[in-house]
Amino acid sequence: MLLAAGAAAMALPTMIDVARISWSTEQGAHGPIVLATALWLIGRDWTEARPLARPGSLVLALAMLVPLLVLYTVARLTSTIEVEGFSMYFCLLAAAYAVVGPAVMKRLWFPLLYVLFVFPPPDTLFAMLTQPLKIAISHWAVGLLYAMDYPVAGSGVSIQIGQYEMLVAAACAGLNSMISLTALGLFYVYIRHNANWKYMALLTLCILPVAVVANLVRVVILLLITYHFGEAAGQGFFHEFAGLTMFTVALLGIFALDRLGAPIRRRLEAQS
Repeated sequence: MLLAAGAAAMALPTMIDVARISWSTEQGAHGPIVLATALWLIGRDWTEARPLARPGSLVLALAMLVPLLVLYTVARLTSTIEVEGFSMYFCLLAAAYAVVGPAVMKRLWFPLLYVLFVFPPPDTLFAMLTQPLKIAISHWAVGLLYAMDYPVAGSGVSIQIGQYEMLVAAACAGLNSMISLTALGLFYVYIRHNANWKYMALLTLCILPVAVVANLVRVVILLLITYHFGEAAGQGFFHEFAGLTMFTVALLGIFALDRLGAPIRRRLEAQS
């Protein structure tokens, strides 16, 4: 009870800040869904994991916990929510390891990793990783529309179509939803195919390309709407409609790949 009270005292203030700062944005809107589904997965698998519970090494747990607590304290004092969220979570993992041991942690590996999507990634790291994608998506969109005889040209993330100039930011390219798509894709893959880890790994590798294609579809739709109906239409309701279209395309793409991969899945199952 004392450990649970200490964990709650650490986790609740941080999670309130995460919800206030991150979950209200497009980049972090998946947070409540991920948290709810992760807790459901842990509850579902706990029946099988509980008999494996044995106390872990206290020395190893303290070796992990002490520096994490220092990092958490510094992040809390400086209001660095990205670092605070992750350090808080790993503190809880270290405490859980001390109580239930490595066998339980291994049995619950997926939900324990999956819950990391609850926390916002560092903005600098996210921008650095997505900048090449923004440029690539802009280039592909320009090439596709140019092949369709549209008056379009691009330089970097700036696209000129007709009389309109469009800057492909992370939100416009749908890259803010990349994390959401990846999280939901991983959840689907684990629920459907966790018994076949080889096929699960293969399908997981397909999630990012599918998300990139969906983002390309969104940019092309926005460019076409802007060209035919004006800048106001492209930035208004149809902007959000393009985002929903992107999300739908990505999820349907994952389902379609899973369906097409059925022969590979059966072959892998036969080999195991």
